Amino acid sequence: MNLLDDRRPDRRDAALGLLAALERMRAEPSSDAARIGITGAPGAGKSTLLDALIRRLRAAGTTVGVVAVDPSSRVSGGALLGDRARMRAGAGDRGVFLRSMAARERLGGVADATWPSMAVLAAVFDVVFVETVGVGQSEADVSQLVDTLLFVAQPGAGDVLQFMKAGILEHPDVFAVNKADLGALAERTANELAAGVSMGAQVASAWRAPVLLVSARDGRGIDALVDALAGHRAHLVASGELGERRRRARIAYVVDSLERRYGSYGVERVGGRDAIQARAGGAAGAGFELARVLGCEIETALGRPR
Repeated sequence: MNLLDDRRPDRRDAALGLLAALERMRAEPSSDAARIGITGAPGAGKSTLLDALIRRLRAAGTTVGVVAVDPSSRVSGGALLGDRARMRAGAGDRGVFLRSMAARERLGGVADATWPSMAVLAAVFDVVFVETVGVGQSEADVSQLVDTLLFVAQPGAGDVLQFMKAGILEHPDVFAVNKADLGALAERTANELAAGVSMGAQVASAWRAPVLLVSARDGRGIDALVDALAGHRAHLVASGELGERRRRARIAYVVDSLERRYGSYGVERVGGRDAIQARAGGAAGAGFELARVLGCEIETALGRPR
């Protein structure tokens, strides 16, 4: 995973080679680890809830990898590592691995290496979580990369119209209102979310996102939340939607990685975004290999020696 963060050209090529090999090993999405994103506003208790989920999963023998995208320090540019201070379930547990990474200039709650890091962890662990920064368009960005998106709301977060205006009802597959021990305030927020989900159900897929009351503090609803996440995974496999989500994630990664490395001018050398999306959509799981090949084509077109 250190290799994935190394931006030197030769190390970048080595990283893409490793990732391509992992893709070939696990061509069938249903045989891969479940990839779950966790997003929500700062202060909602994402890290504490994730810690509670990890404890439940480890009690059942499930191994867990975590990619925690932290805000960047304005001084060093590195991750602030706030998640490590709150997630203690993995301390000394060889069945849990936590990787923190800095969002740097990314405003969508993820980092450049998020999807590649998930691919590495998915080769080793049963479940991989991605916790976003929780600012910007985090729900939209992380939803493109994961199989299941869990949105964590805090009591008093707003009414149904505020949720709709914020756009948070469009992407999550499971909603959890944390801090249920606060009582009526948490229940009111859950009811508002459920009303919003119900209003949009007619244009959604066959899966209707459940809204659960949970408490990372006293453990209320954690088992139900684990079951809901597993239920969505089963739905994706049975419906065939898992493969489609992985395809969309592959396209998003290839386009984004090339644009960030070579800019719009470089991308135009291979036909532009539409051409890249078309090639990535038909690549049959070979996103990382395609990113490497297209990178070589762009550098050749730009006249750069390799």
